[in-house]
Amino acid sequence: MERTLHAADKIGNVKEKEDNIMTETEILQELKNFDTPTITNVVATYPENREICLGLYEPWESAWYTDETLKCLYPKLGRIAGYAVTCVFGMPTPGFKRLSFGDVLRAVGNSPKPAILAIKNNLPEKYKKKFAVSGGNMTTAMKMAGVLGVISDAPVRDIDELRELGVQYLATGAVAGHGDFAVHAVNVPVSVAGMDICPGEMIHMDENGAVKFPREHLSEVLQRAKKLSEIEKTRMDRLKNADGIEGIIKIMSGDEES
Repeated sequence: MERTLHAADKIGNVKEKEDNIMTETEILQELKNFDTPTITNVVATYPENREICLGLYEPWESAWYTDETLKCLYPKLGRIAGYAVTCVFGMPTPGFKRLSFGDVLRAVGNSPKPAILAIKNNLPEKYKKKFAVSGGNMTTAMKMAGVLGVISDAPVRDIDELRELGVQYLATGAVAGHGDFAVHAVNVPVSVAGMDICPGEMIHMDENGAVKFPREHLSEVLQRAKKLSEIEKTRMDRLKNADGIEGIIKIMSGDEES
């Protein structure tokens, strides 16, 4: 069942309350108005700014956003946000055949929607760059189960087919084929391209990459993203009208009243 969240947050020592109550679906829709760097900033990038930054993670060491190894395959699909479902793909193991791709789809089906599927590529190094983690058939099944986006430290294939399906991909690239593989785990913590992901966490992704944060902070992330966007718009407007280099330096140094 979808939860409802009060669109009210404590920013510093001041509580700003709104009269309406937003559903999580409505909040996720509004988060599409902000790029992933903005969400990253309010989650942990600006720890000294308590009015903006939640400070959920230590910025450098906490593995809360993806690195530069992933490519956004379909930039025109834009920004998306959803609930993490995770799985691990690896080599077939004779003694372990309990899990299948069907179990991945069941996990998606049991997740709140929209789901973002994080697929960990656990194949040996010599195969990783040649293993297409997904293609047209698998992505069609994922989409019908409720997947809006996929994040994987592996390549994919069937680029044209995937484009028509409208499922966003952050992946390492594209290849033409794959070999036999197996599902090693479903809905376990995984690390994909520098980001540690637990099932049920929120993921926001776009051309810049992906960031994650706990579900309980969903409403507060939205409110702080709105506040940061207003601040940055004001700052950029002032920069465009600054009086010479010294004026630009004052603004960039945080002297917002100059």
